[in-house]
Parts: sequence; C-alpha cells; structure tokens
Amino acid sequence: MSTIKVKDLVDVAILSLVIYKALWLMRKTSSGRVLRGITVLILALCLAYGFRLTATGYLLNKVVEWGILMLVILFQPELRQALERMGSGKLTDVFSTSRPLPLHDIDTAITQTVEAYTSMSKDKVGALMVFERKNLLDDVIKTGTALDCSISSELLKNLFWNKAPLHDGAVIVRDGRIVGAGCMLPLSGNTNLSRDLGMRHRAGIGMSEHSDAVVVIVSEETGSISAAVGGMLKRHLAPETLERLLRNELLADDGSGEEKNRAAMQMLTNLFARWKIEEEEN
Repeated sequence: MSTIKVKDLVDVAILSLVIYKALWLMRKTSSGRVLRGITVLILALCLAYGFRLTATGYLLNKVVEWGILMLVILFQPELRQALERMGSGKLTDVFSTSRPLPLHDIDTAITQTVEAYTSMSKDKVGALMVFERKNLLDDVIKTGTALDCSISSELLKNLFWNKAPLHDGAVIVRDGRIVGAGCMLPLSGNTNLSRDLGMRHRAGIGMSEHSDAVVVIVSEETGSISAAVGGMLKRHLAPETLERLLRNELLADDGSGEEKNRAAMQMLTNLFARWKIEEEEN
C-alpha cells in the first residue's frame, strides 16, 4: 500500500469508469450475451494453458487473436451509438457552468403533454414526442418543419390529428418548447423487439438508442401510452405514471447536477495537485 501513488488511483479510477460504462451499455442491449460468450472463451483459454493442452490452447489463442476484428463487427451498432453520443453531446458541460434550465417551461410542458396524451389515448390518436436533453437533435429537426412555440394540450392534439399534415412525424421539444414537428426518427436496429410494435414505437426506441432523449408514444391501434429511454421501452403507462416518469427524467437535474460537476472537478483538481507535489518530491 505504501507504494501506491495518486496517479495510480487516477489510473484505476479512469479504467474502472470505462469498464463500468461498457458493461452498462452492454447490459441494455443483446450484446450482454455476446460478452458472456467471450468470458467463457477466455476462461477456456486459461484452463487450456493451465492443464497444458497444447493443441486446444493453440486453437483458442488463434480465435482470440482474431477476436478484436470480430468484436468490431459484432459491436458495430453499439460503437456507432457511443460515438454519436460523444459527438452530439455537450462535452464542455463538465468544465463549465451549465446554463440554467427553464424549469417553469418544462414543468408546464409536462403538464400539457400528459393532458394531451390522456385525451389522445382515449381517442386512439397516434402521437410521438421527443424531449431533447443534452444530446442536440438539430439533424432530426431538419427532417421536419422547424417551429418555436410553447406547448399546449390543444396544439398537440391538433398536430397529431390524423388529417393534419404533420401527424405522421415526431414533435421535438427543447427546453419546454416545440422546435420541430413532422420529424423523421431513426428506426431501432434491435431484432428482439416484439412483433406487435408499430413504426412509431420502433422509431421512438431508435431515437432513445441514438441519444439521451426521452420519447413518449401513443399507439394508434390500442391507445396505450409508452415511453422510451436509453433504448428501453416502458409500455401501458397510466397518465399519472407518465407524468411521474417525465418529471423524474426531465426535472431531476434542477441544479444538483451542476453541484456534482463542481465537486468532481474540485476532487480532480486536488488529486492532480497532490500528484504534482509527489512528482516534484521525487
């Protein structure tokens, strides 16, 4: 323990964070089964070397050598998703003071959305709304009609009315305001989705896979309300459950996130300061 330095702790912390994020991403997709298969392969290789099984060890070693290329091919969707999030996210949020969220506008947007979804669910009117968070959705907005207006229940019901010109696309919400309507969303590439899910649900799941957005859906066939977050779909939500979910997802960072960022930056600053002192002493 006496030989452990601050830079060693920083090194372990970074590696642990990368491994944790990779496992968390795989847990939410079918890639978890592939990861278990890779673990079995590595254990088999270790046993082969342990019992000195020359032929088996040689064969498994060749499989592992080609494994990197196989992983790139197998995890191509997950790697692309991670790179898209890194590219579209606001990477400077950790190092700068975040702009204050218009909490009043978001609170009003949630209330009006729940009211509209309750009505559209009863009338079986299909609806698809995307609540943008840190990942900017400018490319998605360009596929539809750009708007800039506050959210109201009546406006949403008019936009999603089955004879309205924009009813087939998605409504994009940024900071509690509608910034796009009739927008096209990327479909999910998950082959394990239920067959009874329509295009709205697949588009909603796809959007949540490619960004950190919260997507809420009303089925035109059944009138059931669903929400997609992080590639996971929650179905058959009651209006009260929908409101609670939106508040938890959209109003959770009401200033506490900024304090956490400041605390993390302060901790890193202290670690690097101690690291510099140790280097100078050596």
